[in-house]
Amino acid sequence: MAQRFRVGVAGLGVGRGHVAAFRALPEQFEVVAICDIDEAKARAIAASHDVSWVTTDFVALCRMVDLDMVDICTPSFLHFDQVLTALAAGKHVILEKPAAGSLQEVDALIAAERRAGLRVMPIFQYRFGVGAQKLKFLVEQGVAGRAYLTTIETAWRRGGEYYARWHGRWATELGGPLVTLAVHANDVLYHILGPARSVYARAKTLVNPIETEDCVAASLEMADGSLATLAVTTGSAQQISRMRYCFSNLTAESNLQPYTNTSEPWTFTPDSPEIAGRIEEALVRFSPAPEGFVGQFHRYYQAMQHGGELPVTLADARASLELITALYHSIATGQPVELPIGSDHPKYAGWR
Repeated sequence: MAQRFRVGVAGLGVGRGHVAAFRALPEQFEVVAICDIDEAKARAIAASHDVSWVTTDFVALCRMVDLDMVDICTPSFLHFDQVLTALAAGKHVILEKPAAGSLQEVDALIAAERRAGLRVMPIFQYRFGVGAQKLKFLVEQGVAGRAYLTTIETAWRRGGEYYARWHGRWATELGGPLVTLAVHANDVLYHILGPARSVYARAKTLVNPIETEDCVAASLEMADGSLATLAVTTGSAQQISRMRYCFSNLTAESNLQPYTNTSEPWTFTPDSPEIAGRIEEALVRFSPAPEGFVGQFHRYYQAMQHGGELPVTLADARASLELITALYHSIATGQPVELPIGSDHPKYAGWR
């Protein structure tokens, strides 16, 4: 009989979406515990999802005997220590972004995961949108051709309410929108094309009176030789997310929905009638899978059941943090930064 995994969710900001996604997969997961420092909020959400066990103590959550995995959705600065606590308690971990506050920390998590014989899955649910998955399929099938230029825009709106607690502070958010907002779009870039070879970035704080950046413009040379640009702001009156990939055989463009732009519709414009036929033929063989949190958790379940590779790994999280580190180092020095970044880099122990 297939195992039904018992999950405890810690943190009820984005964690509310996680709870709903687990509940959408009732044959695969059961949320048996909820943890949040706001007990009233935790009890209300637990009641609405028929969850009986509520706590404000993360350590107590991890010590639960009838728990298979801990899902960490807490503020950024807590992630590293909480993953170590959960692993030490013998629990698998699901982990919201960012996985850690430095490359040194994520390397320590990779080592801890290996020692514990458990599995840690970071959250990058945007890569599972059907539109983005179609593009990845076309790339893998050799239909897209050589990559030329990619433009990634994260133009959202954030104001005083968003920054009232822990966002916008180096000590708690660990950075600005590069760390917690644009990180999703940048992960999709890596998911489709692979890593960058070199980055150059500028950043300013123009929108809100916060410690961190809120506007970024970056230029990347990818390892495949193509170019990419990243544009990020929290000051866009019209919130959009846009991804545009120019290949030798086609141009792929996302929709503009700020939080679902990797879902359909996407536009695939062929370079010739022959390429149009190849796209059509390939997409007949494309089989869509669930999207978003549900999609990632469904893939996670299959990997846990059958021993396959996780849909997102700590190696993926490391690549994301390496890009963040390079961008912040370029911002600080005004110089381009080469990747990969090793333990001898001045920002290996932290971009802050």
